[in-house]
Amino acid sequence: MTTLVIGARGSVGRHVVDHLLTAGEPVRASVRSMHKAVLPAAVSVVESDLARPETVRAALDGISKVFLYAPEHLTSTQAAAFRGLDRVVLLSSGSVLLPTATGNAIAEQHRAVEQAFESVIPIRPLVLASNALNWARSIRSEGVVRLVHPDAMTAPIHERDIAAVATAALLGTASSEVSSLLTGPRLISQREQVAAIGPGLRVEELSESQARAHFGRFETAENVEAILHFIREAAEGGSPATKTAENVLGRPPVEFGEWVRDHAGDFR
Repeated sequence: MTTLVIGARGSVGRHVVDHLLTAGEPVRASVRSMHKAVLPAAVSVVESDLARPETVRAALDGISKVFLYAPEHLTSTQAAAFRGLDRVVLLSSGSVLLPTATGNAIAEQHRAVEQAFESVIPIRPLVLASNALNWARSIRSEGVVRLVHPDAMTAPIHERDIAAVATAALLGTASSEVSSLLTGPRLISQREQVAAIGPGLRVEELSESQARAHFGRFETAENVEAILHFIREAAEGGSPATKTAENVLGRPPVEFGEWVRDHAGDFR
């Protein structure tokens, strides 16, 4: 049966499409705008949007399995469209599993989305390596990265590995650990990540007050506090590295250095 990938143009969704095709699975891709869809010829493409439930119902016709990102908000009407499917795999957040993140806006948002579904298999990455793309503009223009708690240690995971875990869940080949906390192979500081991107790059340390202003250009005040909470916890040793990816995939997840090589052009 065909799998619907909602958000097929996203960094994780695009890899899910590729993994499914490699496995010989028929794929339907859902995009918000058809004219922006550049996908393999083997993929059927439909236009749908969770904000328009009627388009989602049409996209789900003949579908047995779905991959989707956790939306910022999910209504009961939107969630109801996915009832009765064989599998719904949701890209959530590992923060829902951290006791220290209780009450954190980002963690609670993802927890609420998970709970809105009647049945769902959540994939819970804690720190995405692709977060480093937020540094690309200042790297290209100034050769500098501005960081709060630059020595905070996390275990960032490549989006390709997240997609591989999600695909295992879709195919039913994943172990029972598939919804456990998902990370990259080892802890690495933000400062070390910058050095991996470019040895000559300069790190400019921000105070938390300065970071609020810095993040506040793009995020709500509530989300800024949530981000600062995660980074502060990481600086205090509260961001672990786990074996979930290795246990699900039967191989270690790739190192941050490989992610950098894959994205070298984004920083030039």
